[in-house]
Amino acid sequence: MKTTLITCIALFFMAIGHSQDKNKTVSFEVKGNCGMCKTRIEKAAVKLKGVKFATWNSETKLFEAIIDERKVTIPNIQKRIAEVGHDSEGFTAPDSVYNKLPDCCKYRDPSTIHMDHGNHNQ
Repeated sequence: MKTTLITCIALFFMAIGHSQDKNKTVSFEVKGNCGMCKTRIEKAAVKLKGVKFATWNSETKLFEAIIDERKVTIPNIQKRIAEVGHDSEGFTAPDSVYNKLPDCCKYRDPSTIHMDHGNHNQ
């Protein structure tokens, strides 16, 4: 009976450990405009423990990352990206941070949509 109980407990913890992926690909939309935004967004994400790779596309606004779900969650990443000035679903950058972004990065301003965003680097 004791062996059966230990086996059940071990199986339970193994199931919990396997429910989270070590290398999971995630994606979500992040607001931004240009190459400087790309650098800022990706840098903020990869500084988080558990984010192994991050990329953001300025044309599609799609952020993609490879993460270790045991160490980081999508909301953790979205919150960190908002802290550097970029909105995503459920997380809005503080106005105090957004207002300090370079003019070309101010994605909330409709006039920046038509700016040439391809040649900006940070």
